[in-house]
Amino acid sequence: MQRNDLDLEHFRALLEAERKRLLAEIEGVASDTRALDTAASEASDLGDVSELDAQNAVDQRLLNDLKRQLAEVEDALKRIEEGRYGICEKTGKPIPVERLEAYPAARTVVEAAE
Repeated sequence: MQRNDLDLEHFRALLEAERKRLLAEIEGVASDTRALDTAASEASDLGDVSELDAQNAVDQRLLNDLKRQLAEVEDALKRIEEGRYGICEKTGKPIPVERLEAYPAARTVVEAAE
């Protein structure tokens, strides 16, 4: 079931902009993580190493979350290409335009997401 009531180019543009933002953020966090790894390997004070390791763990969690978000955006772009965009994966109902505007990578209607 393909949605003919959506401006797919609009949503594609939103998703591409979000994809670009996420890729830049991922690169920034990955760069920070590499710098922390280097600093930790060069640190001689156990307290400094511990602090750097803690920050690295926070950055790793952030990096994983950003990668998950990127996968969601890329999947939404794939759904546009396949004609499945804007259809709830659980109920098969159309996802309201307002929900897609708020979260273009939405997979479900709000009721099904809960």
